[in-house]
Amino acid sequence: MPASPDPVALAARGPWRAVARGTGLLAADPAGGERIAPTIFAEMSALAARTGAINLGQGFPDVDGPAFIADAAIAAIRAGRNQYPPGDGIAELRQAVAAHQARHYGLAVDPDAEVLVTTGASEGLAAALLALVEPGDEVITLEPFYDLHAACIALAGATHVPVALRPTPDGFRLDVEALRAAASARTRLILVNDPHNPTGAVLTAGELEAIAVVARERDAIVLTDEVYEHLCYDDATHLPIATLPGMADRTLTVSSSGKTFSFTGWKIGWVVGPAALVTAVRTVKQFLTYVSGAPFQPAIAQALADDQSPRELARSLAARRDLLCDGLAAAGFAVTRPRGTYFVVADGAGLGFPDGADLARRLPDLAGVVGIPLTAFCRPGSPTWQALRSSVRFTFVKREEVLREAVTRLARLG
Repeated sequence: MPASPDPVALAARGPWRAVARGTGLLAADPAGGERIAPTIFAEMSALAARTGAINLGQGFPDVDGPAFIADAAIAAIRAGRNQYPPGDGIAELRQAVAAHQARHYGLAVDPDAEVLVTTGASEGLAAALLALVEPGDEVITLEPFYDLHAACIALAGATHVPVALRPTPDGFRLDVEALRAAASARTRLILVNDPHNPTGAVLTAGELEAIAVVARERDAIVLTDEVYEHLCYDDATHLPIATLPGMADRTLTVSSSGKTFSFTGWKIGWVVGPAALVTAVRTVKQFLTYVSGAPFQPAIAQALADDQSPRELARSLAARRDLLCDGLAAAGFAVTRPRGTYFVVADGAGLGFPDGADLARRLPDLAGVVGIPLTAFCRPGSPTWQALRSSVRFTFVKREEVLREAVTRLARLG
């Protein structure tokens, strides 16, 4: 009789260790070996639920988006649009995405060859990285970085090369010299998150051109995560890097409906770019989810024709941003006011907390509020991790009354 397989030994053969290592989740087990630590997001959400604290850690709205979009999805369900849609996404959504790119950015996109509908931006990013990079390749990202970026780079077996966004009086700004120094003959892809989570930075035309120069010099692909493209404030304007000279042919743009229309659970995203690159992404994507969101796709096609709803959301979020930023500053935090996304970075060093992770874990008892330490978005021990060690990320995509209560609670710290 054959011996029973050892599950630990079997698991050790898989790529999960690389993913866990890439996201800082692979930890030493006191009993020996390695274990997966829970993400800080799961830990903080559980802490909020256990203590009754206001959860400003998780970045999702606490109200739904426009009713006409929900009604369109309901109508699609009742009309029987509930089976597998086409692998590329339904034609009306691909056409709506192409029209959106032309209307907002002047980009001419072929909806049949240059648009791919995905299960949210997450799948688009994952499929792109799995399709386009391999062991030995280097992928440059901005740091702090969204954790999915690091995980997918690790899953592809590539080398992650972070480049710092540095806090300045004008917000977080790209270290252009560090970017140039990071690029090498092995740079295959540059992953740009703009507007940027978690810092709220909106890259300037000069910063984007610096990235474009490196991409052209190294013949690298640029993969952009633009899910917050319509959530910019003050005088900030989102400029897709694909609009810069010579960049459309080497850029894959990823976005989604979740942040723009406040339907994050629908997971309707898309990838736009030159046909050859989109074909490569499609080749991988068809073996991930294949298709999804059949009745939501026609609803989002209708939503993309509406430019007013995103503008109204951005105006509302700008007011809620100011409410939270002012409250954090009054409580004693040093606040970097974001110009995009729905996150704000607050430094707790002035309150006597040099360790943002420690502060985040203590905030539920100290003030009845939960945030996420910024080091969760950095490589452990990196210079950026050290520079931002005392900072915490909070979200302001909550109802005004929730934010007012959070501000009242945070005042206890001051």
